[in-house]
Amino acid sequence: MKVLDTQFCNGFATMANDSWNLGYHERNGGNFSYRLTDEEVDSVRDDLNFDRPFAEIGTEVPDLAGMFFMFTGSGKFIRWVKEKTAETCCIIEIDETGTKYRIVWGLTEGGRPTSELPTHLMNHQVKMRKTNGAHRVIFHCHPTNVIAMTFVVPLTDAEITRALWESMTECPVIFPDGVGVIPWMSCGGRAIAVETAKKMEHYDAVVWAHHGLFCSADNFDNAIGFAHCVEKSADIYMKVRAVTDHKLQTITKENFLELAKDFGLTINEAFLN
Repeated sequence: MKVLDTQFCNGFATMANDSWNLGYHERNGGNFSYRLTDEEVDSVRDDLNFDRPFAEIGTEVPDLAGMFFMFTGSGKFIRWVKEKTAETCCIIEIDETGTKYRIVWGLTEGGRPTSELPTHLMNHQVKMRKTNGAHRVIFHCHPTNVIAMTFVVPLTDAEITRALWESMTECPVIFPDGVGVIPWMSCGGRAIAVETAKKMEHYDAVVWAHHGLFCSADNFDNAIGFAHCVEKSADIYMKVRAVTDHKLQTITKENFLELAKDFGLTINEAFLN
């Protein structure tokens, strides 16, 4: 089977197209990755090319040794992923040491995977372990209101989470553990990959201050849906903040506990105080 004919490739490209239409990307901003199943790899093996040399990842991901991932390419515009998937995306193979990768499909006009490769792979390693293999998608985007929040809300997990929870009732249902926050760091290197992976031990989403959002999920719909929920709540928060610094009413601690009981959730009560 050809990669372009597979369900996972179509899902990857559809997620990119939906995210572009939502306005979560500018130019080549943002990047995605997907961990293929063994069955998916076997189904497209004849369409893969194993002649290219391995290159350094820039970090170590031994738990991912021998695995295959679909990635958006560095410098590639998200708007073209749907129409030009083979030119803008690639499939990579991780070597047996978990320190190198090689492109085995895609980027037909040249290029390399996103510069956020170390962060994606370190997050995949964490979430694969934490979810017993269920999470396969890492979704990074630049949603306007999430970024705006990081200029006016203290950059702590508790403060950002509580602001999002209070802005839309669905938020604690979607992410009862909360979200992690990292103060500004230079992107694309090992340092920010390490810090993001630490947060992913506890959360399924991490906010990069003044930059964007990372989400982990089990499938494409849940990945973009998670980001959409966070961004919509941030939009509501920023609109309220633009009108007043003093809320007349909000969702209370008691309300959150009632919601958790009704939905059978284990909510992060440390963020309710």
